[in-house]
Amino acid sequence: MQSPDDYLRDCRTDRFTTSDGYRHFYRHWPAAGTPRGVILALHGIQSHSGWYGYSSQRLAAAGYHVYFLDRRGSGQNFRSRGDARHQDRLVNDVVDFARELRYQHPELPLTLLGLSWGGKLAAVTASRYSSLFNRLILLYPGLRAFVRANWWQRCQLRLAEWLEVTKKKVPIPLSEPALFTNEPDARVFIRQDPFLLEEATSGFMIANRHLDLSTHAPGFASKLTMPSILMLAGQDRIIDNGETQELFRTFPNPRNELRVYLQAAHTLEFEPNRETIFSDLVDWLERTDGHLE
Repeated sequence: MQSPDDYLRDCRTDRFTTSDGYRHFYRHWPAAGTPRGVILALHGIQSHSGWYGYSSQRLAAAGYHVYFLDRRGSGQNFRSRGDARHQDRLVNDVVDFARELRYQHPELPLTLLGLSWGGKLAAVTASRYSSLFNRLILLYPGLRAFVRANWWQRCQLRLAEWLEVTKKKVPIPLSEPALFTNEPDARVFIRQDPFLLEEATSGFMIANRHLDLSTHAPGFASKLTMPSILMLAGQDRIIDNGETQELFRTFPNPRNELRVYLQAAHTLEFEPNRETIFSDLVDWLERTDGHLE
C-alpha cells in the first residue's frame, strides 16, 4: 500500500475561520475537468484529513471538489487540542464551512461525507440542516458503536458536566491500530502519525455524549431526507453494523443504498480493494447526480 502521504501532493491547504474565531485547517482536492459537485468531508475521532488522500483524490478525479475539514483541536489544528465546548459548536463549525462552500460554488450540489466518528457529526448536522445538503455519505459511521463508555464512565461524565469540569484530559479508547485496519503498513502509519489525537477533554466527551443522544432523539432519522449511502466494513470491531443498518433503513429517501464489504476492517481507506470500494461510491454519486433537488 502506498503511504497516505503520497496522495496529498495534489491537494491545496488553507484555513477557514468559523463564527467563534477558530481557524480550521483544511485540504482541498480540486475537481478534474468540469466540476460535478462539491463534497465536504469529516474525519474520525483520532484521525484527520491527511489519512484520506486516496479517496479524496479518487473523488476529485471523478469531477467532485473535495474539501476535508480538520475538526477543531484535531489534525493540524493545535489550538485547544482535543477540546470542544459543546455539540452545537461542532455542528456549527460544519455549517459555517458548508455555507462558505455554497457561496464559492453556488451552482453545484453539496454532499456531506462523514466517516467513523465524523459520520455521527455529519448525520446530526444533516438532520438539523437538511436543506443545506443535497446528499449524505456515511462511511462506517459512529452512529452505533461497540466501543462506548461503560456505566461508571457515563456516571463520571454526567458528574463532570454537572460540576462544569470540561478541561480534564482523558485518553481516547482506541489506542490499538489493529482496531482500524488489518494492513501492516497502515498500522505503522497510524502508530507513527504525529497528528494522531490520543487524548480529548472532558468537554469534548460531554459534547460527544450529547451527539449520541441526538441520534436517538425522536424524528432524527426522518429529517435525513436527502439521498444517502451507507458503506460498512464487515469485519469492523468499532462499529455495530447491525444496529447501524437498522437505523439507516429508517432514513426515508428511496434512493438510499447500503454496501457492506464483508472482508474489510474499519477504515475502508486502507483496504487492499479500496479501488473497488471507492469506484462504488463514485458510481452512486454519478447515478444520483440527476435526481437532486
